Amino acid sequence: MTANTLIERINQHQYLRDLRNKLLHLHRMLLDTERINYEQVRGRVSNSELFQLVIADEQFAWLHRISELVVQIDETLSSDQPISLEDVQNLIANARSLIAPSEVDNEFARKYYAALQNEPSVVLAHAAVSELLTTK
Repeated sequence: MTANTLIERINQHQYLRDLRNKLLHLHRMLLDTERINYEQVRGRVSNSELFQLVIADEQFAWLHRISELVVQIDETLSSDQPISLEDVQNLIANARSLIAPSEVDNEFARKYYAALQNEPSVVLAHAAVSELLTTK
């Protein structure tokens, strides 16, 4: 293994860890926003109730897309196999596609668009992910 290859692998791992962390922060901001929307209609929920809602309630189901991408990144990082450039590129493409808000596209894109219109913390988290994605 050449030094460049080792450095590239280290950089890929660090990039994926950074992407994972920024996606998790974005997920948290979206979850907080969705929790507020839920509680305005149905009343306050505890953290354990929220956990159950995130898993099973339809109102929170759209957030699973971010969770699934984070899991894909985690599995890639923890694999015994070296991370290929193609793996990294696919994860980046999936992240770019996921955080593309739209008023008329799929449910995630529509709800994501609405969250970006209404919540500054989501805008900031989105900007952080977008900025990282522009570096690759």
